[in-house]
Amino acid sequence: MEESRTGDKQQFVERFRQRTKQLALDVILFSKVLPKTEEATIMKRQLLRSATSVAANYRAACRARSSAEFYSKLSIVIEEADETLFWLELLSESGTTTEAKVAELKRETTEILSVMAKARKSASKN
Repeated sequence: MEESRTGDKQQFVERFRQRTKQLALDVILFSKVLPKTEEATIMKRQLLRSATSVAANYRAACRARSSAEFYSKLSIVIEEADETLFWLELLSESGTTTEAKVAELKRETTEILSVMAKARKSASKN
C-alpha cells in the first residue's frame, strides 16, 4: 500500500512539474502576440516573470531539503500564480487583449493556484 502511495505522489509531482512548465511556455507564446505598446510591454514583462517563476519555484519545491523549505517554496509558487492571474486580468480589463485570449491561461493558473494552496495547507499540518 505504501509503495502505491509513493508512486501516486511521484506521478502527481511529475504531472505538476510538466503542468507548471507548460503554463510558462503557453504564457511565452501568448506574450509574443501582444501589442508593442509601452503599457503592453510592461505588463508582458511582469506576466512572463511571474508565470516562469511559478514553474521554477515548483521545481525547486520538489527538491526541497526540508519541510520548511518545501513550505516556503510552495508559498512562492502560490504568490507568483496569483500575480500571474493579476497580470492576465489586467491585460484583459485594460483592453490590451481580449478575455477570450486569456480565458484558458486564467483557468489553468487558477487550477494550479488552487492545488498548490491545498498542498501548502496539507504541508502545514505535517
